[in-house]
Amino acid sequence: MGRILLVGRLAVRDLRRRRVETVLLLLAIMAATTTLTLGLVMREAANDPYQSTRGATNGPDVVAGSAVNPGGRPTELSGLAELAGAPGVVDHSGPYPVTPAELQASGRTSDVQVMGRDSAPAPVDQPEVTQGGWVSDGGVVVESAFANALDVRVGDPVTLGGRSFEVIGVAVTAAVTPYPETSCLVAAGCASGATPEELSGLPAGVLKNPGLVWVTQADARSLSPDPGSLSYVMNLKLADPAEAQAFAEANTRESRGAPRLESWVDIREEATESAADAQILLLFGAWLLGLLAVASVSVLVGGRMADQTRRVGLLKAVGGTPSLVAAALLAEYVLVAVVAAAAGLAAGSLTAPLLAEAGAGLIGRAGTPPMTMSTVVSVTAVALGVAVVATFVPAVRAARSSTVGALAGSARPPRRSGRLIAISARLPVPLLLGLRVAARRPRRVLLNVVGVAVTVSGIYVALILDAFLAADPLAAGVDEAQAGWLRQVLLVVMVTLFALAAVNVVFITWATALDNRRSSALARALGATPGQVSVALAVAQLLPALAGAVLGVFPGGFALFHAINAITGGDGDRVTLPPLWQLLAVVSATVLVVAALTAVPARLGGRRPVTETLRAELA
Repeated sequence: MGRILLVGRLAVRDLRRRRVETVLLLLAIMAATTTLTLGLVMREAANDPYQSTRGATNGPDVVAGSAVNPGGRPTELSGLAELAGAPGVVDHSGPYPVTPAELQASGRTSDVQVMGRDSAPAPVDQPEVTQGGWVSDGGVVVESAFANALDVRVGDPVTLGGRSFEVIGVAVTAAVTPYPETSCLVAAGCASGATPEELSGLPAGVLKNPGLVWVTQADARSLSPDPGSLSYVMNLKLADPAEAQAFAEANTRESRGAPRLESWVDIREEATESAADAQILLLFGAWLLGLLAVASVSVLVGGRMADQTRRVGLLKAVGGTPSLVAAALLAEYVLVAVVAAAAGLAAGSLTAPLLAEAGAGLIGRAGTPPMTMSTVVSVTAVALGVAVVATFVPAVRAARSSTVGALAGSARPPRRSGRLIAISARLPVPLLLGLRVAARRPRRVLLNVVGVAVTVSGIYVALILDAFLAADPLAAGVDEAQAGWLRQVLLVVMVTLFALAAVNVVFITWATALDNRRSSALARALGATPGQVSVALAVAQLLPALAGAVLGVFPGGFALFHAINAITGGDGDRVTLPPLWQLLAVVSATVLVVAALTAVPARLGGRRPVTETLRAELA
């Protein structure tokens, strides 16, 4: 118990002595844990709007649709009638007639599925009117996401199947997937969420990205050229909604003309598909931030280890064992990781509802989802993993160092050769000093390269996804509003990534300046100017930044994009990779931004008084 108490006191005291570095460390790990939490809870948070819509509309547990036999002969409605009386069914509405048609509104033409409904409320699936009123003769009610895509409002005139109608309402329903992935209700077949290339090869009669509208049953039948070709839809309510999937599977028949059944679980999965896309973006963002956090924490640890070297020597000189020294060093970062995990869990769970918007086809907002134990364990494990991976090797190395060496605390001297000295003698002073600074801390240079490469890889993927969502939302299976929301999620991830990368670059430069106080002072004592020393510190960061930017474009960004594409099951042929000029601009901008970020700490580090620095080192 006394050993644990001693380690805890040493860790807390050291954290209190270096408050700024502790806060930076906390923020670095918290950025990764917050984004990971967002990714893990996004899907659960997005389910709430669908459940709100389902509750407000008394949504069905199973939707059954009739089919048409080959030759155009309609199936008898006896199959739907049998389902209405099947065991477990407690209520139903319909069957309602559905017919395909063409809608012209706001100068745009679109295929639609026209459903005939009664003016009186239905016991199962009564669409919730969000604007205007419900169906009446000569009026049409438009599904909300479809109305948003067409930019139609209550009172607008539309042409439906060659006849003039007026938009009298906008409504939402939980019985079909919102536009553009609207469930197919007609026997002719639909291609929902299809790309222009896919639409061009469809046979005649297949509806192309259809929307959903409601009219009276009389108007729906009058829009059908052949009453015998009408399809029908029935909504079923079960005694136990949890059995909806099993009910649909048990009552599905392989025979021709058998009704098609879809459970509310399947509809929810499709309705929240954009939330799944956002979840993938956030999870990949979390892994990118996790990698960057490892680099940031490693730099923080390296910088603090340089200051703690003498402290390690003192601990060992007074009798501390290597295991005690290593435990004391690790305890600091484990404690910060636990606090960062708790903060990330809280921030992520509270932010998830802001990102998981309901969308145009659903009502309500996402509430704060319950925090599951698996999410807590996963996020905490990642936070501890980041801290341990970044600190284990430096802590063990410091613990195993000799007492005399620890008290001396010198950095690794660069390797020298005659040929290298001959070449370096011809270099400008800032470049010569910069290469020497980089050679003293090769692991820090590698971490700098990795950090920049991770950031640029994220930029590479963001450019592709942003251009894809902006140019062709339907190809991504979302409407324009959902595409804009996904771009906002992507922006959140990238802003967090940029902020953490900027902190990483600044701290690397500052840690490098602190490590090279004595060598910089000696260089100035031998004739180097403060400006040359400052430029040398900046050069030591710009060279790794250039290497990291190039590696971040290829193979980093290229590989990351194809990994995301493989996991999401997307079609990489639909997207266009960034042109060469854009990639060159990213690399150039990265180097310029790193130069700007390193300017201030490099200038401060290069202008320390020479006499005071040398006196402090000798003390």
